[in-house]
Amino acid sequence: MYYIALKMLIGDTAKYVGIIIGITFAALIMTQQPGIFVGIMMRTYSFITDAALPDIWVTYPAVKYIDDIQPMQDTQLYRVKSVEGVAWAVPLFKGSIIARGTDGTFQTCNIIGLDDATLIAGPATMLTGRLEDLRQSDAVIVDEVGAKDKLAKKMPDGSKRPLKIGDELELNDNHAVVVGIAKATRTFQSMPIVYTTYSRATIFVPQQREMLSFVLVKAAPGQDLHQLTKRIARDTGLAAHTREDFENLTLDYYLKYTAMPINFGVSVALGFMVGAAIAGQMFYNFTLDNLRQFGALKAMGARDSVLLKMILAQALYVGLVGWGLGVGLAALFGFAVRDSVMAFDIPWQLLLFSGGGVFVIVIFAAFISIRKVIALEPAIVFKS
Repeated sequence: MYYIALKMLIGDTAKYVGIIIGITFAALIMTQQPGIFVGIMMRTYSFITDAALPDIWVTYPAVKYIDDIQPMQDTQLYRVKSVEGVAWAVPLFKGSIIARGTDGTFQTCNIIGLDDATLIAGPATMLTGRLEDLRQSDAVIVDEVGAKDKLAKKMPDGSKRPLKIGDELELNDNHAVVVGIAKATRTFQSMPIVYTTYSRATIFVPQQREMLSFVLVKAAPGQDLHQLTKRIARDTGLAAHTREDFENLTLDYYLKYTAMPINFGVSVALGFMVGAAIAGQMFYNFTLDNLRQFGALKAMGARDSVLLKMILAQALYVGLVGWGLGVGLAALFGFAVRDSVMAFDIPWQLLLFSGGGVFVIVIFAAFISIRKVIALEPAIVFKS
């Protein structure tokens, strides 16, 4: 019976292709749009993810996300170091600065000041140069994307070339020399990232009474991280977050206070409704065109339960094919934009989400067809 059902389905080529196209479109939208959304959300906390060595981030109590920086006094570093269970603690500066190239162009950049002694939270992958070279006079390291794009050096003929070791920048009227190019995950703001030492960063940026952005903490072996965060908060009056908690705090902020979830949700809903409408209509028309065949099966003794299983098999088959094509197209899209400014990521949960959406569509399409077949009189096969 299942073989007959599939032969009936594939034999009507026009409607079969139409159903597949509708489901493929729905699966593509329900995978591609959330994939972009997930990619963007991952960029909101990418800097935390890249700084993988610290276990705990200590911030000013009112900080809501990674870019909500409220500086602290440098003395807070020593208070954190004195907390029981802290193996080590280092300062981190994070802010923005105007970079001026030798060609006179200006560009706003993220500037990261790393602990002078350890350079903890520096870029993990150096493309050229060494992280240790930051200890040279006026040294900075620039991320690969910024060096190739927004900070690229303009040549006399109007062309641009990426920054390289030895190139000079002017950071807030301070001289800086590029000593390395690093690979870093793109951030939500998509601004170039400039790494330097903590002491030099506090000279580059406009002076303030308080300059410390974060204290990065490594827990002593055997320490429970959540208990240590509570101890740090109790002893210092600051907020302490595990790396995962700080990522979630940042993510929750963007989900709650921006319109991106609504915008992407509307796109996904429209894709679902259009796909359901196309697939449902085409599948219903296919069923109407094959009522005589279903009637013949009924006349030969096929029960309603058998016809029900045949229709469900047809629906699940087109759903599986359409979902596979849609996810495949979304994956090709992700591969095409992998090195571009566009964010994209497909976690396994997203595949379940799009698969569930397609399942709902095909069950809806099958339901409106089943009602017609169940109510069918076998005598229809004898009518002209």
